[in-house]
Amino acid sequence: MKKNGVVGATLAVIAVAALAGAVRAQEKKDMHDAHKIVHFGDLKWIPIMKGCELAQVSGDFNLEGEPFVLRIHCADGTKVPPHWHPTDENITVLKGTFFVGMGEKYEDTKLQQMNAGNFMIMPKEMRHFATCKGDVVVQVHGIGPFKNIWVNPSEVEPPEAAPAGKSNS
Repeated sequence: MKKNGVVGATLAVIAVAALAGAVRAQEKKDMHDAHKIVHFGDLKWIPIMKGCELAQVSGDFNLEGEPFVLRIHCADGTKVPPHWHPTDENITVLKGTFFVGMGEKYEDTKLQQMNAGNFMIMPKEMRHFATCKGDVVVQVHGIGPFKNIWVNPSEVEPPEAAPAGKSNS
């Protein structure tokens, strides 16, 4: 009789532990699935090179296999030297005119115009460069880690003391 009581108590403890784990997993899932609104004014901008700054919108672009959304803001006339990324890059122009070209050397003749609302998929490891006309904001999303590998790092000007400025997109 005592043996049945011990077995019953053990099974009850296991059932409660399993139920608690399921509840915690559901709470975590519900928190992750909850909608989130990110206001432009709440973005934290970090200078990344002269004339450009970056703000993380969602996720963590540094984490392997994790989805992310970030925004890059560049001042009028900024040239982004040739570079590439180890993962696919998905770009939507939110503001301004963004020109992008393919290759390991910056060439104005290779630039293609992207206006606000345009979208582009940049395959991983494709060498590319860009320039900005007007105050430009692009939104980038993908799966991390998101890294810039510069073709010629000496072409990258370090960020200025003051950020490129805030836009209203």
